[in-house]
Amino acid sequence: MLVLSRKPGERILIGPDVKITVIRIGPNTVRIGIDAPGSLNIVREELCFDDRGAAIAGSALGDEAHRSDPGLPR
Repeated sequence: MLVLSRKPGERILIGPDVKITVIRIGPNTVRIGIDAPGSLNIVREELCFDDRGAAIAGSALGDEAHRSDPGLPR
């Protein structure tokens, strides 16, 4: 795992198409902005698992057949 320190307004680049910007740092939260192609699903990890912790099909965890599913939150 890569761990970076960033200040508000600073960015992290992932490949040529994904930019992550630190928007605000609060006492218990960090607000980030993600600029990525519309074809890339961006889903909070907790939405990818059911109550038992099992991965949900079509999540952003590698199920290529469901990556364009419009039902996933963006």
